Amino acid sequence: MTADVDRHELRQIIAGLSEGVILVEPDQTIAYANEAALSMHGVESLAELGATVDAYRGRFALRYRNNRAPEPYPIERVVAGERFHDVIVEVRRSDQPEAEFVHSLRSLVATDREGRPSCLALIIKDVSDQFEAEERFEKTFNANPAPAVITRLSDLRHVKVNTGFLEMTGHIRDGVIGRSVYEVDVLAGARNRDLAISRLNEGGTIPQMEACLDLPGGGTRFVIVAGQPIEMGDEPCMLFTFADLDLRRKAETALRQSEERFAKAFRLTPVPTLLARLDGFTITGINEAFTRVFGHGEDRVVGRSPAETGLWVVETARERFEEAVRRSGFVPGQEVCLRHEDGSEMDCLVSAERVEIGEETFVLLVLQDITERKRSERELFQAVEAVMADTSWFSRGLIEKLANLRQPGDRGEEGTSPSLTVRERQILNLICAGLDDDAIARKLGLSRNTVRNHGAALYRKLGVHKRAEAVIWGRENGFPIQASGS
Repeated sequence: MTADVDRHELRQIIAGLSEGVILVEPDQTIAYANEAALSMHGVESLAELGATVDAYRGRFALRYRNNRAPEPYPIERVVAGERFHDVIVEVRRSDQPEAEFVHSLRSLVATDREGRPSCLALIIKDVSDQFEAEERFEKTFNANPAPAVITRLSDLRHVKVNTGFLEMTGHIRDGVIGRSVYEVDVLAGARNRDLAISRLNEGGTIPQMEACLDLPGGGTRFVIVAGQPIEMGDEPCMLFTFADLDLRRKAETALRQSEERFAKAFRLTPVPTLLARLDGFTITGINEAFTRVFGHGEDRVVGRSPAETGLWVVETARERFEEAVRRSGFVPGQEVCLRHEDGSEMDCLVSAERVEIGEETFVLLVLQDITERKRSERELFQAVEAVMADTSWFSRGLIEKLANLRQPGDRGEEGTSPSLTVRERQILNLICAGLDDDAIARKLGLSRNTVRNHGAALYRKLGVHKRAEAVIWGRENGFPIQASGS
């Protein structure tokens, strides 16, 4: 009777425990399981768990983490009176394969005064969440392209290595796992090796430092290595991570060579060129052509902005130009007026484009002197306008001679011809013949305002602003020219 009372009190004690407890009799009968043990198996009653050890085996499939099935089952080892602890098994219900748990098991074998087993118990701890987290860590660790090795602090042996480390060094996995930190030396040639070894022995953080790893096939690899203490299960470890310095050095070498080529091309280009920081347009470099054309030397320009050097004649034009560069990053040839060192003004064509050098943003400005070309154009237009002021003697021969004064390369964009309407072609033809608006209106039977509207549309299409320019454009593009009396 006393034994029954003791057994009842024992069940009351273990009923509220967070650990699962299964009581087993020597005849392999499962006498009791608390709520925690039932929940850890995904069942609600002892009948679902199994009345006997054989029934339990039929309802639950167990395997170790290495996929091997335990033989005998831990519950059978309890019946045999065996003492064990920290046995990790995966448990799956036979009728519900998707229901899977990870248990950490230990046995409890209590004896009476005569040494006979009086209480046989299987103690269960659900570690499913822990192992799910470890699986997620394992997947992340293996998928991480950054080279990494995990070393157990208790014996300083490598327990995990990812693909990134193997690819970087040429090691094979079996050549790293189980080897000590000195056999596969991840701190070889470390710049502050004594500090690193001291921190490793203490289990402290190892700061970033350069190292030179020995490769299994011979040769070395320059890296940056750092160590961070982590826990794997309840095991203190050190996570070593690496950055491949060889790749960075190659990138730095390629960048330096690229910058050297840029600097050489910048210096030798025959067109005046400036290099300025985008922020503030501070000039950082000029080429020889700039000094030759504009007279300014480096001591007068470098370190100052175009506004400070007084290079631009019209400040509002400079401000609009710089704003356009900031907004779009590229400005094609724009006609501006720049100032020579001696104070004279020069007509120029300025182009700018944003460029990245290292980690800074610059603007490359190309300046083309078109002073002579603009002077010739102005002289030509003045001559034509003088002639057009009196069209009574405007002859075909004179038009031809004036048209031929126009310098090559001034025809516009690659000789393209705009699409003109029949009426616009008639009006252009009569303009080239020397007729004014009133005469054209009478000739075509139109009002003077209509002729002027057609003329304005014609000028827009041709990209001209004056009658003389339209005459020259027409002559160069094959329009017949008639004498005013024809």
